[in-house]
Amino acid sequence: MAAERIAILVHPTRDVRRAIATLTGWATERGVEVVQVSGPPLLPQGTLDGANLVLAIGGDGTVLGALRAAAPASLPVMGVACGSLGALTTVAMPGLADALDRFEAGEWTAHHIPALDVSTETGEPLTAMNDFVVVRAGGSQVSTTIEVEGALYGRVSGDGVVVATQLGSSAYSMAAGGPVLGSGAGWVVNPLAAHGGCIPPLVLGPAAHLRLTIAPGYAGARVEIDGRPSDLPAGVFDITLQQDFATLVRLGDEEDHLTGLRRRKILMDSPRMLARDARSGAH
Repeated sequence: MAAERIAILVHPTRDVRRAIATLTGWATERGVEVVQVSGPPLLPQGTLDGANLVLAIGGDGTVLGALRAAAPASLPVMGVACGSLGALTTVAMPGLADALDRFEAGEWTAHHIPALDVSTETGEPLTAMNDFVVVRAGGSQVSTTIEVEGALYGRVSGDGVVVATQLGSSAYSMAAGGPVLGSGAGWVVNPLAAHGGCIPPLVLGPAAHLRLTIAPGYAGARVEIDGRPSDLPAGVFDITLQQDFATLVRLGDEEDHLTGLRRRKILMDSPRMLARDARSGAH
């Protein structure tokens, strides 16, 4: 796919000047138009209309924003890391020109990013690529009824509940004791700080239907979408998984998801294993 127009989203605070210089030099040589959709103004402003590649320059948060913006038009997104590589960035900044050459030559594959489709009582459809969270807003507990395919899984009082995709399973859900899901896995619903009972995290298949019925305590509850607070009231939420919500450019040499988690020390070996390694190295 020859790049004719590239739309970029830029991290609001990171130093992206080298990436912008590389991009504009590459585009000028090939007669490719570049417009900027968001971030501090560095290039001519524009929209995604007519673009055939979206470039997210910054980190994983910038890539998430680009994926959400590009999803309605099914545009591929290439993430450029200005800093350490994350889970979603395709290439580090020094490799940007080569990555653009490979994209233009068709030497890439489409990696589909799933998202949670959330139906609300207000009728407002929502999507979450990492997680959908309902959490207590004060000192009182939140009551949650969890149903899967119409069958009751459990009723729980506690801090709330987090529903996470495979991508988001290593974030809030993992911090709350949930499992890390491997590539190609489904999704997980994880009660938060349950007050008694036995309601462990539940891994769901890709085609499952989840219903959450939330009753906040007197202090209320907060609904968050991908870590951002929303104005939605607690109530009934019907959730399914859309497996091809957005498209991420992959060049074939990206590290595995679990390898990336280990590199960033989100996953770490037990102290006994590390001590054994240290003893072996000492000898």
